[in-house]
Amino acid sequence: MHYHHLPHPVPPTTTTFPDSMFSKKGKRRGNYNCGRCGQPKKGHVCHLPLTDSVSPSVTTVITPLSEPIQVKQRNHQPGSNLRRALSFDDIDVTEGTESDDDVADDVEVDFGSGKLPVSCVWEVMRRLPPVDLLSAAKVCTGWRDVSKMVWKAAEEVRVRVPKGSRVGFVGSVLQKCVKLGRLKLIMESDMDSTMLACIAFACPNLESMEIVMVEGSVNRITGDELGRFVADKRCLTTLKMDGCASLGSFVLCSNTLSTLWLSDLHSLSKMVFNVPNLNEISLDFTRQENDSTDLTSMMDGLGRTCPKLQNIHIASLQLSHSVVLSLTAANLRGLRMLSLVLGSEITDASVAAISKCYSNLELLDLSGSSISDSGLGIICNVFPETLTRLLVALCPNITSSGIQFATAQLPLLELIDCGMTICDSDTQYEKNNSEVEISPNSKLHLMQQKLFIKHARLKKLSLWGCSGLDSLYLSCPNLNDLNLNLCKNLVPEKLVLQCSKLEHVHAVGCEDVLIQAVQTQVSDDSASSESHYSRKRMADGSKRVGIPFLFSQPMPDYDKTSWKIRKRRCTVVVE
Repeated sequence: MHYHHLPHPVPPTTTTFPDSMFSKKGKRRGNYNCGRCGQPKKGHVCHLPLTDSVSPSVTTVITPLSEPIQVKQRNHQPGSNLRRALSFDDIDVTEGTESDDDVADDVEVDFGSGKLPVSCVWEVMRRLPPVDLLSAAKVCTGWRDVSKMVWKAAEEVRVRVPKGSRVGFVGSVLQKCVKLGRLKLIMESDMDSTMLACIAFACPNLESMEIVMVEGSVNRITGDELGRFVADKRCLTTLKMDGCASLGSFVLCSNTLSTLWLSDLHSLSKMVFNVPNLNEISLDFTRQENDSTDLTSMMDGLGRTCPKLQNIHIASLQLSHSVVLSLTAANLRGLRMLSLVLGSEITDASVAAISKCYSNLELLDLSGSSISDSGLGIICNVFPETLTRLLVALCPNITSSGIQFATAQLPLLELIDCGMTICDSDTQYEKNNSEVEISPNSKLHLMQQKLFIKHARLKKLSLWGCSGLDSLYLSCPNLNDLNLNLCKNLVPEKLVLQCSKLEHVHAVGCEDVLIQAVQTQVSDDSASSESHYSRKRMADGSKRVGIPFLFSQPMPDYDKTSWKIRKRRCTVVVE
């Protein structure tokens, strides 16, 4: 009998397990917040209907972890997409970055095949889109902890809310950001009081909120709901909201609010601003003739309750001379930027009233008014030492002579917008819906207007829609942006651009010959020493002499750190 060799028995060993494996873990309980509205469940009865659809994804952008998103804005009525007062400030706003002091370099994160310092994982995750950041948190415990750190460090969040999104999911995203101070919501779905309550609960220390309504979405927030939100937010300093047609009336009370932008307003029965520290206000009304808002009473209230106002922008068809008189009676001593847009009843008398009370304006926007060259003369006499931006677009009573006079008398001017001022007869009377007949001489005068501008500090010049302009001579060494859109009658031979720092020329809707002339003058191949003199024969035809174009040729711009001449790089936009 054969016996198989059996292995020697191994003596029993004692295996030691950590106490944490046998310790009784606490029961994991469910979420204490409502899954539909995000508010605490205790004593809460949610009135939102329970939908069976799958929770849609919410696209979130954490600043400065990713690039800002592009949004297709709501298509407003013609002329409603007007720039507000501070939109003309070309200030490079550097977004704040999170502090890395809390990230220890000597701590490592184990991810299976190796280890990485927490600081390295932090730098990688802070650059991930929010969706990928949520996915990275599921990899391991270390990555989850770092992702939590990233969420907690975010101070500014931009959220795109798709159509049909659940409010509770938006609230859960916002609650991850403990230090959240600036919020921007891009609403593809409707905005209502439930979403506003969710924001108030999830963001207790909110400092800035902006709500952008995309085309097809509706803002249903009422004036009472907005007033309660502003009153409860003790840290709120900036509020910008689109689609405010449902407000009806509102009373805003806040000691911290400094910037207020409301657009798409219509027929407000009452507006009360009890905001003593308000610095900037922008009210954009709908372009409807039946608007019953009393702007005169509103101006009286602003003067009493908002004494620190510096920037005012109001766009409404109801603007008139009486509204301007109420504004001047308010005596806002700190006013620096005034924008009264689309007020066809604002005349030269209104300009005189403004200049008498507010002589330190730096920006004046009277686009869409009925002021004339006389009003421009008043502006030049009062604001030669302060005014840097002047906007008089859509003012049919202004001519090229008035614009030329304004640029000559305002030495500090950096921006001037004269769009749709120098128009031909067809364009002008079609715009005004007028059937008045004009004589051939006046039509010829409207068609053949010349503009000569020589300015040392001018940076932006807008002549869009000036179809009555046929000659343009510019000598502006600091000009970097020129808008010639729809200047259909501008003659290429009568266009001279002596602007060494020109970067952008907009020529949409212009003739191909004019576009070619612009490209030739701003191209890098043009020699800096090329003579810009025109040649003309004497009366007897015996000799030709050089005639300068009213201006002297600017000196070439030399780079101090290089022996080469700095070349211009200009882009001509034709589409």
